[in-house]
Amino acid sequence: MSTASRRWSLALGLALGAIIAAAIAVGLTSSGRGHSVAQADVASPTAGPPPAAVPAGATVITVGHAATGRAIASGFLGLSLEFPAIPAYAGTDPGDVDPVLLQLVRNLTPGQPPVLRIGGDSTDWTWWPAPHLARPDGVNYTITPGWVAVAGALVRDLGARVILGIDLEADSTRVASTEARALIAGLGRDRVEALELGNEPELYGSFIWDGSGHTGRPRGYDFAGYSRDIATMVRALPHVPIAGPATGAPKWFPDVGQFLAANRDVEMVTLHRYPLQLCFVSRSEPNYPTIGNLLSATASRGQANSVAPYVGISHGHAVPLRIDEMNTNSCGASPAVSKSFASALWVIDALFEMARVGVDGVNIHTYPGATYELFTFRRARGRWQASVEPEYYGMLMFAQAAPPGSRLLRLSWHPRAGERLRAWATRAPDGRIRVVVINDGARAQTVVVRASVTGGTGTLERLTARSLGATGGVTLGGQGFGSETSSGQLAGRPAITSVAAGAGRYSFRVPGASVALLTLT
Repeated sequence: MSTASRRWSLALGLALGAIIAAAIAVGLTSSGRGHSVAQADVASPTAGPPPAAVPAGATVITVGHAATGRAIASGFLGLSLEFPAIPAYAGTDPGDVDPVLLQLVRNLTPGQPPVLRIGGDSTDWTWWPAPHLARPDGVNYTITPGWVAVAGALVRDLGARVILGIDLEADSTRVASTEARALIAGLGRDRVEALELGNEPELYGSFIWDGSGHTGRPRGYDFAGYSRDIATMVRALPHVPIAGPATGAPKWFPDVGQFLAANRDVEMVTLHRYPLQLCFVSRSEPNYPTIGNLLSATASRGQANSVAPYVGISHGHAVPLRIDEMNTNSCGASPAVSKSFASALWVIDALFEMARVGVDGVNIHTYPGATYELFTFRRARGRWQASVEPEYYGMLMFAQAAPPGSRLLRLSWHPRAGERLRAWATRAPDGRIRVVVINDGARAQTVVVRASVTGGTGTLERLTARSLGATGGVTLGGQGFGSETSSGQLAGRPAITSVAAGAGRYSFRVPGASVALLTLT
């Protein structure tokens, strides 16, 4: 939005929509998991026997007719990449961008322009050299004309919109404006969704990256100082939308409203969320990296609830809020968790939870060497090959279950003791209803879905692996990417089964450590 009047003309409607979305719990989970419903008057898991004429021991899930919350936006699911990831993933030839990467991105965004974010930690380590401009302290990555050419080709080949990180920690308007102008010229102004100034500025006053002993800002640097820095930087930048505060610190979240009021050029709020971290955390804490902690309600619903109030505040200013950096573990290597099949189940639930509270989009972060890297690439004999991690499969199932324009539907059910189920439902613009059932328990569960549709048969697709801890052997609808893929497309014989309705009920089994996607037309 380019003017204050446009921002405020939408404010009331968006604020009300966000409040409603945050208040209604449309994804439900067994009461034994500690997942509670946000409002008492919303249909929720209730004690007591299930309806008659269903298989013994089955869990009955009733799909409501009315949609709730906001529609899933085009580009809701995106990727976040560090600056050095561009040549590692896309290659160095702008005329021959890695086709496997292109396909893997397109898989997640069918029929819609992807939203890519290029930034992360490398935002404040990166610069564009210019005459008589000294390299800032802490900068260790140089953007070259070749880098810009490849990034521009990647963005154009995908038809993507991009959020570009700009170095704020250097505290130089010339460094920031030089970098911004070079990136905009190379990628195209029409492709730039926003310039994101800095990355996790809450660390500027305390974290030292380059071994110099100097921090990027004085100790005690706070949100007010960051807001002033933004106001100064914006005056030196090209006139494009600004995004921020790019913070992962919950203590900074309450300042979002004041930040937007003071910086009218900010047209996108960006926050970061990771449920786990290995650094500075004891094994007994709920955010220590374990599969159990990753699959806890805190890691999905808790993360969404932590940003829900600020979604409403942002929408009250007619500004979207995007979680433009999210993944499993923010600090330290934990591949047994982040590269496990459990990460696929987590990401499905976490993305739905963010949609529940009205978040406008989520970018899953990845880069070479990350403990949570989604894929790795190599080129042999002129051909690109990619290894695809389990978490990507979960993202792919979410993309199938929540196409652009779809709305979340209310669910109600009768939980069984000891079950470990979570469920979500959407209605797409074409009227199709999709029901996702996640079973992160060890035992198979029989599920009966009751839905007000006239069709007689549904289709069932499964996301499976040997166990929650499996790091390979994942299949989606019977297909997979194998140990490597040269196409970026699922391969193998599809295993999509039909589920006939009986009195408006669809009954099927959900094995332990798996996800089922039921599609009704």
